[in-house]
Amino acid sequence: MAMNVGGNKGGPMADINVTPMADVMIVLLIIFMVITPLLQKGVDVKLPQAGNTKERKDEPKIPVVAVRRDTTVYLGSQRLDNQASLLPLLKERVRDMAEGTRMIYLKADEELPYAEVMKVMDLAREAGVEEVALIAERKVQGA
Repeated sequence: MAMNVGGNKGGPMADINVTPMADVMIVLLIIFMVITPLLQKGVDVKLPQAGNTKERKDEPKIPVVAVRRDTTVYLGSQRLDNQASLLPLLKERVRDMAEGTRMIYLKADEELPYAEVMKVMDLAREAGVEEVALIAERKVQGA
């Protein structure tokens, strides 16, 4: 029961032990799987579900306006004091965009009254926004 430290002719063994590397890779995979859902961008809003949604490429230049259930308005991750303070900030952001590409993403809580969403959309139109893209969760089939 001697330990084999060499090859067939007694020379050094050239095999690499990959078990520790595989263990490290599995641990990294698990860490990334746990952390990835926590890296949500922006404000946490319970979005409404929609069956007929269209995927859009996430563009960092397009401002995201979020409205929470308590009517708190956010521009990106910046909390605004009231809805009226959204107008000058949106004008500033939209001014740099080319004609025909002035748009915002709007995400609103599903329990927010429709009138509050319309107020924010009116402010966006007044600021010069040409298109408002509403963000919604994709409805899962069978649900």
